[in-house]
Amino acid sequence: MKKRILAILCIACLLLAGLAGCAEKTPEPPPVDSGSTEDVPPPPPPTADKIALITMDSIDQHWVTLNEGAQKAASELGVTVTFMSPNVKDDAQQIEMVNNAVAGGFKAIVVAANGPDAISGALQEAIAAGVKVIYVDSPANVAAEATFSTDNKAAGKTAGDQLRGALEGAGVSSGKIGIVNVNASTGSVVMREEGFREAFAGSGFDILETQYGEGDASKSQTIAENYITQGVVGIFGTNEGSTVGTGNAIKATGSNSIVGVGFDKSDAILNLIDDGWLLCTMAQNPDVMGYEGVKAAVAAIGGQSLGGAVTDTGVSILKSTTGAAPQPGGVGPIKIALITMDSIDQHWVTLNEQGAQKAAAELGVTVQFMAPQTKDDAQQIEMVNNAVAGGFQAIVVAANGPDAISGALQEAIAAGIKVIYVDSPANVPAEATFSTDNKAAGKTAGEQLRGALEAAGVASGKIGIVNVNASTDSVVQREAGFREAFDGSGYSILETQYGEGDAAKSQTIAENYITQGVVGIFGTNEGSTVGTGNAIKGAGNNAIIGVGFDKSDAIMNLIADGWLLCTMAQNPDVMGYEGVKAAVAAIGGQSLGGVVQDTGVSVLTK
Repeated sequence: MKKRILAILCIACLLLAGLAGCAEKTPEPPPVDSGSTEDVPPPPPPTADKIALITMDSIDQHWVTLNEGAQKAASELGVTVTFMSPNVKDDAQQIEMVNNAVAGGFKAIVVAANGPDAISGALQEAIAAGVKVIYVDSPANVAAEATFSTDNKAAGKTAGDQLRGALEGAGVSSGKIGIVNVNASTGSVVMREEGFREAFAGSGFDILETQYGEGDASKSQTIAENYITQGVVGIFGTNEGSTVGTGNAIKATGSNSIVGVGFDKSDAILNLIDDGWLLCTMAQNPDVMGYEGVKAAVAAIGGQSLGGAVTDTGVSILKSTTGAAPQPGGVGPIKIALITMDSIDQHWVTLNEQGAQKAAAELGVTVQFMAPQTKDDAQQIEMVNNAVAGGFQAIVVAANGPDAISGALQEAIAAGIKVIYVDSPANVPAEATFSTDNKAAGKTAGEQLRGALEAAGVASGKIGIVNVNASTDSVVQREAGFREAFDGSGYSILETQYGEGDAAKSQTIAENYITQGVVGIFGTNEGSTVGTGNAIKGAGNNAIIGVGFDKSDAIMNLIADGWLLCTMAQNPDVMGYEGVKAAVAAIGGQSLGGVVQDTGVSVLTK
């Protein structure tokens, strides 16, 4: 009995001692057994990474969708995004939201400004307090880290082209046209109106004085009804509420002889298109704005300089009876060939599966992945020829080099096929290009390597570059940017070696560099990077600093284990998604003007 009492007293003492120790110091969490089959919950995100999302209102489906994109990025990146938008468009409330975000300790604000000036003062104060500002959809007149928005003037002109074409196609070459806008201060809708008016320059149509409905569907319907009493032949709504109001006003007449075109995408708009009361709408990509905006905010919080980059997140014309796909103008089922450099590299797999096929499913088209197994000019030419012979209406292609497949692509274009470049263009004009600014990204890789070496006290030494080949423009530009980062330094960049993007060949090259005593190595694509990391791992020497390009499980594992410093992560899913969307738009008759869109890059470290 006494032994039992003593044992209980001992346990009590130990518990008290443990509690006292806890009060003094929080213990480190126990190490996680990587071999365990139990689910281990991830640690909560640091409170530092709180991001405020402030849009014009919280009701419009455009902003709801933008928030969904933001929350998706937040979930993937392990941060908290708080949707802080007012219920209605109101400058005072938006200013209050910005001030609340600063007071609440948010590290970044992702914002769609009501107008260019109204909240500028509040944003300047936020930036002065160290808060990172990212614009989505509509910027203010304050410099920000980055902007993700639609080229609204070009999209407005497209809307005008659609309305003018429909009227002239119906034999109407003159008449009054009304514009239902939101207000006269919001930059995005002002630019849409400007582009729309430009589409009618020199025509016989008379554009009436713009009326403003504050984006409210009911007010906009009243405005549109007033236009109808003036005998208009067409009406343009510049946002979701304006478009719904326009469609409802035309519907109330019971005559679809008045042609309505609009902006934004919602169930109400698509139903009005399905029922024939609207011709079409210009569909933005608010989910892409939100997703990329949050990604940029996280990068900026992490210290990455985004340089105030402005990224056009694109627009599509929606006319389809399903409300999902632009009408191809009676060309029948749409078939698109996707031809990348190979079909093995995870970069291309992601471009296809998470980008191109996602867009294909949303737009109701067929995308056939026709890439060769390995990089080979002859095989890529054959794939292009097969696409022409197979009756494909568009080719989305990442060219092995600027010249090798140019002849085949010229023949395809001559046959009426639309060509869109993703990742790497050839020397043939195309409808559009979606790629990384490879030189800038290569320079960033060089700056990462140089900074790490200098921080370790290494101010000179040899550096190797494992490239793919000397003809693929994307990797050539990465190398050029990388070399530029070392201009004027004490480092010696050795002659570049080529491994054709093959991990095993690249590893052999990196091992040869290591025998030459290099202090750092740069891999210009996925295979080159994996080979570089495996060579450093094989040497057991993480004093050699490796940086790379692209993202894959193998690369991320090498970074996690300390054999690579970082990698430049492109967005191949964005390339594939936007590439297919552009192809569908081009097939449907939309002029894309050869636009080149930078799909961005992030620095991924341990």
